[in-house]
Amino acid sequence: MPITKSELFKKRDIRTAEFAKVLGHPARVSILRELASRKECVCGEIVDVVPLAQATVSQHLKELKTVGLIKGEVEGVKSCYCIDPEGIRKLEKELMDLLADLKCGCEPGSC
Repeated sequence: MPITKSELFKKRDIRTAEFAKVLGHPARVSILRELASRKECVCGEIVDVVPLAQATVSQHLKELKTVGLIKGEVEGVKSCYCIDPEGIRKLEKELMDLLADLKCGCEPGSC
């Protein structure tokens, strides 16, 4: 039976990597910034501000929703999305924990 990554790595490392992966595309970062700047749910207008095809934008929205950074509803042909504050808090915590772990505590140039 093959070993899965959840058996090899700590849950927090897997979660941090999932966030990093979803943030690894500039379109997704742009979408997050746009949703945050509007401070409300956006219905269908994301395609107007991201220079990509509708299907591509939809795929990026799906990825952001899967990791919990945005919330969204699909009603027929209309989709509405907004920032998920809880997901953003989790992202912030994961990144802060990672950065704290990466500090080696030594003087610059001596590591």
